[in-house]
Amino acid sequence: MQTVRRRQWFFTLCCFLVGRLADSSSLPSTRLLSVSSKVGNQVVLPCSWKQRLGDVAPPACHIQWKTPLDTVFELRGEQKWQAEEFQGRAEVPEERLESGDCSLIISDVQVGDTGRYESFMVVDGVRATKTRVFIQSVKLSVVDHKSLQSLGPGEDLVLDLYTHHSVRVVFQGSNSSQWSDLWMREDENSERLVKHPLREQLTIKQIKYSDEGTYKVLDAQGLTVSTVRLSVEEKSTAQKVYQTHLENPELTGEKQTFIF
Repeated sequence: MQTVRRRQWFFTLCCFLVGRLADSSSLPSTRLLSVSSKVGNQVVLPCSWKQRLGDVAPPACHIQWKTPLDTVFELRGEQKWQAEEFQGRAEVPEERLESGDCSLIISDVQVGDTGRYESFMVVDGVRATKTRVFIQSVKLSVVDHKSLQSLGPGEDLVLDLYTHHSVRVVFQGSNSSQWSDLWMREDENSERLVKHPLREQLTIKQIKYSDEGTYKVLDAQGLTVSTVRLSVEEKSTAQKVYQTHLENPELTGEKQTFIF
């Protein structure tokens, strides 16, 4: 009988200790926040540890940001760690941390960054143990850019790549169901395709009717960064005259009136 009671007591004690050391995500959860952005922008995942720990800062602020699969970012004093895919892109400003702001800033955000992020503060527990206190859960949605453009024959199409993570441009003609490679990042400039030396832009020169269709900018994972639908149309006479006036006002006179 005593053996049974000892086993019951030991089981109860183990459950108590596990409960004390486990992550505090079992506490009443905060509202799930949602943040959305387009590829290439900077986003802020909001976080304030005061809602869980009160107004007094812990002796040493130790913040963790995690996804369901892995740790994204961790900061403890001067020690900082970033996951490989977030190298140089994730940051929690240390100067704001002690005042309660533990927001994660992600620069040059990518479609692959979409997902759920959770923040934790690591604090001192009983008997010199460490306890992770759940702070905030944020759902991040990253979407591609979409646009419609109309150009006349002979004009240049400027495709925004938005990020240095863009590695490929594919094209589907308006009368085709097939996609073809148009440009790869390692390609050298050609007579018609020119990558800007500083900006994330690709220029397709001297547009022709056969260039009408859909252009997609893709990242290394094959995810869409941007989609551009191009129509190629001959400009009307009025548009041509107006364009001539804008480029060479001395040829047409400043008082000329245009009717569309």
